[in-house]
Amino acid sequence: MAQVTGNRIFKSSFGKFQFAIDRGGTFTDIFAYCPGGKTKVMKLLSEDPTNYADAPREGIRRILEEETGIKMPASVPLDCSQIDWIRMGTTVATNALLERKGERLALAITAGFKDALHIGNQSRPSIFDLTVRCPGVLYEEIVEVDERVVLQQEKCQLQKSHPIVVGSTKEKLEVWKAVNEMQLRQDLQRVLDKGIRSLAVVLMHSYTFDGHEKHVGRIAREMGFQQVSLSSEVMPMVRLVPRGYTACADGYLTPHIKRYVKNFSAGFSGGLEKMKVLFMQSDGGLAPSEKFFGSRAILSGPAGGVVGFAMTTYNEQAKMPVIGFDMGGTSTDVSRYAGSYEHVFETTTAGVTIQAPQLDINTVAAGGGSMLFYRAGMFVIGPESAGAHPGPTCYRKGGPLCVTDANLCLGRLLPEYFPHIFGKTEDQPLDKDATVAAFHDLTIVVNKQSLEQKGREYVPKTPEEVAMGFIEVANEAMCRPIRALTQAKGHDTSRHVLACFGGAGGQHACSIARSLGMKQVFIHKYCGILSAYGMALADVVYETQEPCAHTYSADNFQYLDARLGELTQQCCEELQRQGFESENITTEPFLHLRYEKTDCALMCTAAKKPSGGTAMTHGDFLSSFLDRYQSEFGFTITNRCIIVDDIRVRGVGHSAVPLENNIMQADKPPQVEKVVEVFFIGGYRDANVYLLENLRNGHVIPGPALIIDKNSTVLVEPDCEAAITANGDVSITIGSGAHRIIGTELDDIQLSIFSHRFMSTAEQMGRILQRTAISTNIKERLDFSCAMFGPDGGLVANAPHIPIHLGAMQETVQFQIKNLGNGIQKGDVILSNHPSAGGSHLPDLTVITPVFYGDQPKPVFFVASRGHHADIGGITPGSMPPHSKFLSEEGAIFRSFKLVENGIFQEEAVTEALMAPGKIPRSSGTRNLQDNLSDLRAQVAANQKGIQLITELIDAYGLNVVQAYMAHIQANAELAVREMLKEIALKTRERTGKTLLYGEDYMDDGTKIALTVDINEHEGSAVVDFSGTGYEVYGNCNTPRAVTLSALIYCLRCMVGHDVPLNQGCLAPIKIVIPSGTILSPSAGAAVVGGNVLTSQRIVDVILKAFDTCAASQGCMNNVTFGDEDVGYYETVAGGAGAVSKTTDETKR
Repeated sequence: MAQVTGNRIFKSSFGKFQFAIDRGGTFTDIFAYCPGGKTKVMKLLSEDPTNYADAPREGIRRILEEETGIKMPASVPLDCSQIDWIRMGTTVATNALLERKGERLALAITAGFKDALHIGNQSRPSIFDLTVRCPGVLYEEIVEVDERVVLQQEKCQLQKSHPIVVGSTKEKLEVWKAVNEMQLRQDLQRVLDKGIRSLAVVLMHSYTFDGHEKHVGRIAREMGFQQVSLSSEVMPMVRLVPRGYTACADGYLTPHIKRYVKNFSAGFSGGLEKMKVLFMQSDGGLAPSEKFFGSRAILSGPAGGVVGFAMTTYNEQAKMPVIGFDMGGTSTDVSRYAGSYEHVFETTTAGVTIQAPQLDINTVAAGGGSMLFYRAGMFVIGPESAGAHPGPTCYRKGGPLCVTDANLCLGRLLPEYFPHIFGKTEDQPLDKDATVAAFHDLTIVVNKQSLEQKGREYVPKTPEEVAMGFIEVANEAMCRPIRALTQAKGHDTSRHVLACFGGAGGQHACSIARSLGMKQVFIHKYCGILSAYGMALADVVYETQEPCAHTYSADNFQYLDARLGELTQQCCEELQRQGFESENITTEPFLHLRYEKTDCALMCTAAKKPSGGTAMTHGDFLSSFLDRYQSEFGFTITNRCIIVDDIRVRGVGHSAVPLENNIMQADKPPQVEKVVEVFFIGGYRDANVYLLENLRNGHVIPGPALIIDKNSTVLVEPDCEAAITANGDVSITIGSGAHRIIGTELDDIQLSIFSHRFMSTAEQMGRILQRTAISTNIKERLDFSCAMFGPDGGLVANAPHIPIHLGAMQETVQFQIKNLGNGIQKGDVILSNHPSAGGSHLPDLTVITPVFYGDQPKPVFFVASRGHHADIGGITPGSMPPHSKFLSEEGAIFRSFKLVENGIFQEEAVTEALMAPGKIPRSSGTRNLQDNLSDLRAQVAANQKGIQLITELIDAYGLNVVQAYMAHIQANAELAVREMLKEIALKTRERTGKTLLYGEDYMDDGTKIALTVDINEHEGSAVVDFSGTGYEVYGNCNTPRAVTLSALIYCLRCMVGHDVPLNQGCLAPIKIVIPSGTILSPSAGAAVVGGNVLTSQRIVDVILKAFDTCAASQGCMNNVTFGDEDVGYYETVAGGAGAVSKTTDETKR
């Protein structure tokens, strides 16, 4: 009989065994449906060569042997006759990518582009790490294919005559050169002679014209290549570099996966042909082994967890969205489900960007194994991890203190209920004594440093209070990605259910939910193996996709409907070949849509209700696109064409999966196993201990309590209440908790928490700005920064977006305070970009909002956002003229302009100012006024988000406390820099006998940049003196003072070597001398556009040279600009990084 759960139908059919397996990096989890309806759960080490060759097969063998009573020797292939299906997720592909243990690979790419994938997109994930390492490529050899195809350009004035072909997108292309087959064969043979049998083929424009790639593929297979991955087949999407990476990942990983499947198959009599074997793909769908490819396997394991919490937690009637919280040993994965899976189509793993549909999973480096540090008066979690070896201190391998140790110290983990797998004999429990001793030693350090910093009024902490402090900081660190995942897309974080799974998450779930304002936590009874359970619930998915270059308009509806119909038919036919009946197959059409002249495309389904002329036969995609664009970005663009980049159909073969029986109804109070002491803020509390297996439907457990399962421990905190559901799951209602009073005096735990909150505020401002801006510079190039400032204009927190902005905005805010004084009123927003007012260069427009609170007569803090506008007028498109001599030639100028006055956006006045450069001979007003206005509104909106978040903090803690911690954060940064300067002074004196540093370099025209640093080794202070620097130049390489400060604060942060708050405290120990009239402090009318992007690099080189930290880079950002009346282009090509000393490199590592 069929039972309906949501949209899924489960059939009660128990003829054979069914296995769902998650083969992880450390453990392999097995979930089995046995004949008769019984379920079995097993956990094995993924690698245990002394006992078995393959963990999934061994798990299947053990369960079959236990349930049938038939001996099945490990050396004999298993009988498949009793197995219905096997579903598996595996980290085989991910591990091969991380460890670079895939198949030996060669790359065949259009001649002249051999370095394209090596150059990549030049991203630097860690902007403060001076030991820059270029990500390695997956291929060993390169074959330059002598061929060339280009898109036909109507404006092109080159005199040429080439054959014309029409691509799959109906775009016309010119074949400038056919494939040189003779040369190709010679080059491919050279690769084969080196033993390489896998080839990735990536040719220009093959996303629309695949003829040349197919030709190369045929030749390669004829010659003996065993794996040929064509980018036009793997992922036919525009953009050569990510398409090339994806093809390389496929060629590198697919043979590795095939070998694993073959070895797995060899463990069964007759192979896998007699049963259904499916593998989990990164998009949350299952695929048969022959359709399981490397590029679709990266998130195979984590995807099962997303399916698991989505299918078990989301309620179709209530429609409350769910946040998946998967806390493991080294990291925490966060994802969201609101009735449909949220996919992304470009992600980067291990330095490789892959274009393929993947579930949107955000990872933060905070897990049970994350290491604990006390640095410069702050509690710090990770990102370093102790891993499984040596693991936390309690693992008995001499490891460091970790988050797991903190939970153990506080009584939130009980060694007697934790697996006894530790010690030399691997049969010992967790070592709580070692953990407590280590926290005792750390507490001595914390108390000593705090006493030195705060004096006699400091009250020493206990080891438990120190451990609790680390738990609080870890919780706040894990809240940040959840806020990012929800608020970055316009969702209210508090209106979600927190679905907690993974081995470590149960101890943190209540605190995290409370911090985020959530009212419910859901923990499935199989939370320790939810990825495996999710694979049992998953559907089989087959997708087809092809590129397109049409506009979304009625003229093209017939074509788009026809293509969707063809792709739908392909999906249905493939799923039918896999054994699905038509009634169990559903398809969903998608169009990948974007506004013309933007880079941000959204994969959209059709709206359910077609509306008039905007609808195709397959539905109304326009309404869907506009609704989602409004939701995610806060606006839509009127009177602009919408382009269809890709056409996609997702076919789903719905699985018939057994549904578990309900557990027994409670008829007596829950059985208390024991009572233990658990430490919470305020001290120890008695907590009842329950075993989940003994709890029944309807049992209610008030906190504090511990609910323990074989694979996890759940902490029910005070003022929370757990209820056991009919299926045996744990649903926790979160109470408000006791109100906690925080004082203005410095507390190092609260210092770390406020640091996270302030930085999170700046980060969320940045996400709002990126989400609501329209220009490519802000939305895609991420050329912006957001920050918050104290009432004196001093920088409190600056999200590390662009280094050139780090210290400069503080100068801008403080200029406005001095310049406008009491003229700053409630409802005002100030616009500024002038170099003498703290600006960097004119295209960087800074929007500043003063914040008034209650009856305070003056601003209690400020927020600001700075964004690079693509054009603000001037003598060249892009407002980056290479030959400007005066500031007025570089675009519109704002010193203290009221962008919003009395709450009214001054559109007419700002439009006039933006067009003003057109009054200057040879110059123009802004060439893209509407984008300027839209981006300025986006900056105002970003500031408003910052105001909202900090006002919420003030409402919760009080104005005095928030302002006090703004000052404490600044003092902490000052302390970190002073400690660094003392260390540098000591090393300099040992090496040279003095503490005076010097560095110099020269611009291309001979202008000197000189720096003398005189360090006071006792105070940890320094005089940074640029005297001796050359005079202001008659060109645009002059650098505003604010840019020099940014360069200095950037270098100081790099040299500190660990995370410290980026604020004015970094410069507090520094006295800065910059002589007026020099290239580093030019006159008010001097051109500066080159100083911001070129001289700034030389300043960084000189500072690092003086401190003997790093060799010089190439000293230029290499800005490329071109354009005409219709289009402008601006790109920063960047360059290399200077070498660091071996000792510096080793210290960082």
